[in-house]
Amino acid sequence: MDEQDNEMRFHTRKWVKPEDLNPNQSLFGGRLLQWIDEEAALYAIIQLENTHIVTKFISEINFISSPKQGDIIEIGIVATKFGTTSLTLRCEVRNKMDHQQILTIDRLVFVNLNKEGMPTPHGKTAITFVADRLLR
Repeated sequence: MDEQDNEMRFHTRKWVKPEDLNPNQSLFGGRLLQWIDEEAALYAIIQLENTHIVTKFISEINFISSPKQGDIIEIGIVATKFGTTSLTLRCEVRNKMDHQQILTIDRLVFVNLNKEGMPTPHGKTAITFVADRLLR
């Protein structure tokens, strides 16, 4: 994978609303982790071209700052390793307006499954983009 392919891409944005807050009036960590898991799963599904994937592992989660109501956050995901049946991703969440880091996760591992729910090789070795696949 070349340096450009390994660049963090921020596509998903979320607006922190009152229903997302904890008693400290900042973004509830569980809500942020839900958003990350969903975004990372969608990324894995698109990369592996298979809707049958599961979250296998999430490494240490580093909460750096706390978004408040009204903040717009963005979730960045990048693939860092293609295993035989797995895909490892890195995640960074930042404030859209000032780019202040909110959270980092070094490794989220997803496993490619067959229709019976068993791990199966995916045959991928690098990031691909939908536009490139359409040219096949």
